[in-house]
Amino acid sequence: MLINTEVIIRLVLSALLGGIIGMEREVNNRPAGLRTHILVTVGAALVMLISMDGFLGGDPARLAAQVVSGIGFLGAGTILVQGQSIHGLTTAASLWVCACIGLAIGNGYYMGGIVTFLIVLFTLMTLGFFEKRVLKSSYKTLHIIGYEKPGLIGEIGTLLGNEKIIIKHIELSPVADEIKIGGNIHIDMAIKLPYKYECTNLFEDIKLIEGVSFVQWESHVRGL
Repeated sequence: MLINTEVIIRLVLSALLGGIIGMEREVNNRPAGLRTHILVTVGAALVMLISMDGFLGGDPARLAAQVVSGIGFLGAGTILVQGQSIHGLTTAASLWVCACIGLAIGNGYYMGGIVTFLIVLFTLMTLGFFEKRVLKSSYKTLHIIGYEKPGLIGEIGTLLGNEKIIIKHIELSPVADEIKIGGNIHIDMAIKLPYKYECTNLFEDIKLIEGVSFVQWESHVRGL
């Protein structure tokens, strides 16, 4: 049977590790932040302590398995799908791994829990910057202004699809000054270009679509 001091150390350490990960999520305005990650990590550690110490002769892995599978329902609540864009997967994964860290600390596997914590923190804080700066450099935003009509988005999407361009996200917004701007709808498309794709004729092809009056590609602007 574990002494009270050891129980306290494991629970407090779990709260500390989960809290640091949660703080990183909180700073980045994610749906599950400091408190949620602390609760998940401490709860998982407590479940492991109970399964080890509370039921003599039982199988500690049974309650631990329930935590690992059950945390998926909590993680699902952080995932938001908007059109073709998905947000919250990283936060859901951080909740799941916090539960695993809590189980490890609760079991007394300090080395595994702390090393995993360091890897998670490095991934969230450092690789996130790398992902935004390097991996997403192949993603560009296409700005289109035109007059709303049935099938306009479909025609643009078909054209991009024929060029093997992947549409990652679409946002529509009304245009404030229709006469001045030359359209009544603003279309933002986050797209991924094929490897070594040449954009030479892309704007010309888009401008041939009826209803399109203006195309903007980052700092490169063309109008009709």
